[in-house]
Amino acid sequence: MQSTEINSLNISYQVAGEGDIVLLLHGWGGEAASFQPVFEWLVQSHKVYALDLPGFGKSQIPPTAWDTSDYARFVTAFLEKFSIPKAHLIGHSFGGRISIILSAEHPEKVDKLILVDSAGIKPRRTLKYSLRVGVAKIGKLMRRFGRYGNSFANAVSQHTGSKDYQNAGEMRATLVKVVNQDLRALLPRIAASTLLIWGENDKDTPVSFGHIMEKEIPDAGLVVLKEAGHFSYLDQFPQFCRIVASFLQIPNV
Repeated sequence: MQSTEINSLNISYQVAGEGDIVLLLHGWGGEAASFQPVFEWLVQSHKVYALDLPGFGKSQIPPTAWDTSDYARFVTAFLEKFSIPKAHLIGHSFGGRISIILSAEHPEKVDKLILVDSAGIKPRRTLKYSLRVGVAKIGKLMRRFGRYGNSFANAVSQHTGSKDYQNAGEMRATLVKVVNQDLRALLPRIAASTLLIWGENDKDTPVSFGHIMEKEIPDAGLVVLKEAGHFSYLDQFPQFCRIVASFLQIPNV
């Protein structure tokens, strides 16, 4: 891993290989190493960058809570820092969110787009979800009542917050901003040829999201991997590589 400074933040990244450029954007709670098998495979045919997004891995936490648009601006600055005019993007989950914004708002910077179990579609809220949010708000109010209120609020958080929220620590405010952004309106603006790869058993970003993206991105095709979950690129790695190789026209695979 190497490091650089972008917008006053110390950022960790790795780069290797020669050829057309691929940028790997990991999911929430991940880091560059989350894509390590993909990185090692792609460097045989491409110049590949993988970075720890701000607040993850060894990269510095942003000074304020960011939303996905802030992360997209950061990635744009990263590309400019390394004089990369255009790149293939591969974004997993949260990295897919960033890739959607970048592809819609800066089409000149994106060659081909690969979204893997991507987030970005705001799901319909169920009654169970609404009740959970209501209880969580009560817990937040209880923090005003000192030690006992904090104890109650902490207990509520453990039972109502998602695993990502419970583990987010200093990044909780950022997570709230990120998950409340609905990027669906940006999908028709994506000009890049887009490959959508999904695990059929993905519980975090269900296949229904992939069907929506296939319908609303002008040039998109969806591949659903059998017996794969949210990390479909790891669950079915050989098949993932064959599909990506065909899309990126990588020979001898």
